[in-house]
Amino acid sequence: MTPSAGHSPGHTAAAPAVLVLEDGRVFRGRAYGAVGETFGEAVFSTGMTGYQETLTDPSYHRQVVVMTAPHIGNTGVNDEDPESRRIWVAGYVVRDPARTPSNWRSVRTLDDELSAQGVVGISGVDTRALTRHLRERGAMRAGIFSGAALGDPAALLERVRSSPAMTGADLATEVATTETYVVPAIGEKRLTVAAVDLGIKGMTPHRMAERGIEVHVLPATATLDEVYAAGPDGVFFSNGPGDPAAAEHPVALMRGVLERGTPLFGICFGNQILGRALGFGTFKLKYGHRGINQPVKDLATGRVEVTAHNHGFAVDAPLDQVSDTPYGRVEVSHVCLNDNVVEGLRLLDRPAFSVQYHPEAAAGPHDAAYLFDRFVSLMEGQRA
Repeated sequence: MTPSAGHSPGHTAAAPAVLVLEDGRVFRGRAYGAVGETFGEAVFSTGMTGYQETLTDPSYHRQVVVMTAPHIGNTGVNDEDPESRRIWVAGYVVRDPARTPSNWRSVRTLDDELSAQGVVGISGVDTRALTRHLRERGAMRAGIFSGAALGDPAALLERVRSSPAMTGADLATEVATTETYVVPAIGEKRLTVAAVDLGIKGMTPHRMAERGIEVHVLPATATLDEVYAAGPDGVFFSNGPGDPAAAEHPVALMRGVLERGTPLFGICFGNQILGRALGFGTFKLKYGHRGINQPVKDLATGRVEVTAHNHGFAVDAPLDQVSDTPYGRVEVSHVCLNDNVVEGLRLLDRPAFSVQYHPEAAAGPHDAAYLFDRFVSLMEGQRA
């Protein structure tokens, strides 16, 4: 069913809505955003701010995002903070949506923005109970139904269970650019980077541009020749959605870059791609890491960073030893303090590294901004 425009969350006429999880649990509420139906993987995000950046992060493609912070929409929507050309979440679940936004940059309400982009949501849900359920049972498929889409609960559950799963999904090409574009350096140009778009956020090339880097953003389907046509000093692999085990082309492309010895930096999905290119496996986390308050330890320095995350898969690499790979030795550089998940890789014999989190900090803390400087140092060292 094609979603139609929803009502304001403060309007008493907002249509009834239900959230149906694939294990049969049902949460009832009111329509928020578009009225209709949608399907995706139910996940939760622990960020108290930054909902606009979350909504427009391509990594959330085909996911129904549950916000653990109870009040959402307080600052409305502006035209400066989107991280891509559109909202990517499949559905949106909130407890108490703002009736009236209050921020000097706000130009419209979040409810209206969701409606305008056809994003089906639900409000009035006990998001604490829903989050506890997902932590205990794991991320799972879900559907949101409102208005004319409401129907027999058993039939709705069957439709949820027949929707696509995230495991095995190859989604990068669905969100990436189809044409190469250039983000110019701010100020004097110092370096050139070829960035492979697997679902890149707008702030990422901006952070590089701030450091004098001209960024050539290429489609996820780019060939090795197309990557090097830009004459790059370094190659970057971005964040993105889907199962890294299904991303065969980016893994092959990454291996080509490693063979040439070009300085390489990957974040989030790019970290998983590097892991697979080196010969490690990846696995699906029970409920993933999403939000802007995840503690990560740098194993080399002992420094703890609070970081922004959005990943449901992780690299399966040993934390306590250096591993031999076809491209030399590699070690785990960062680890999540909540669950010991691998949060970074560093090659010891080639200029390549990656992290599982988001140093561009949109939204999120700026603890990891130094990683862009590390990338610059790698490129300048290689050039010298």
